[in-house]
Amino acid sequence: MSDIQTALQDTAESTEAVGTLYLCATPIGNLEDMTYRAVRVLGEVPLIAAEDTRHTRQLLTHFDIHTRLTSYHEHNKFAKGPELIDWLLSGQDLACVSDAGLPGISDPGTHLAQLAIAAGIRVTPLPGANAALSALICSGLDTRSFTFIGFLSRQKRERQAQLARAQTHMETLIFYEAPHHLKATLQELVQVLGPERQAAACRELTKKFEEFQRGTLQELASFYATYEPRGEFVLIVEGAGEAAAAPEMPAAVPDLRTVYADFLAQGLPKKEAMRETAKALGRSRRDVYQALLQEQ
Repeated sequence: MSDIQTALQDTAESTEAVGTLYLCATPIGNLEDMTYRAVRVLGEVPLIAAEDTRHTRQLLTHFDIHTRLTSYHEHNKFAKGPELIDWLLSGQDLACVSDAGLPGISDPGTHLAQLAIAAGIRVTPLPGANAALSALICSGLDTRSFTFIGFLSRQKRERQAQLARAQTHMETLIFYEAPHHLKATLQELVQVLGPERQAAACRELTKKFEEFQRGTLQELASFYATYEPRGEFVLIVEGAGEAAAAPEMPAAVPDLRTVYADFLAQGLPKKEAMRETAKALGRSRRDVYQALLQEQ
């Protein structure tokens, strides 16, 4: 019997109304960033679905919360998700949390929200800390429009495709990266996006050793080639300039009949006009003759 089924048995007085799924933000470093509302709701719901129950238990202990925990993460979401939906349909509320930040951003919370919405269950946010937006507002780069990419794929072909798509985005780009991949990722960004793009490497946000390194992608790559990256990173990268983002339009190909008519207007006889048209368009006189013949 799963822990969800056990919990359902333990909650015999469940109501007939469908429960609510709370997507609850948790601190990305500093525990003081927990909101009053989040603390209250986590203490009131009968069950919390956590990405890592050991990590979340430490958070709950800090705030003297004793709610039952169940594991819900990337590797069990397809099996566990339907069980959590049954829990909500039984009339019980559920809070979903990730290890840090907003559930659904680079973790399986999105899948649970989709299942709940499809089942007609109310989904509501408990807003709070988020690493991507926290880094963006401190980056010094344009915040009006941005694209969240998150963690790049570890599969080379897929990662190259992601970067190729990002290359022409006008918007500011947001990446997540682990310290042991940061050097290689910065080198790849230099190669694909160009060395002169402005960027910010933001690490250990809200923690004691919070740090922002700002400069071009090449400068950041050079810095971390010398200093070993530590802590989790958010990379904020300038979007493509208008010239780089706009695809190069092919030169307009002159219309054959228009070119031919221009030579005729200059007083050339038809045979000579066809010869000059072929020369101007890089085509054979036979092709020009056949094309003009078909249009008559």
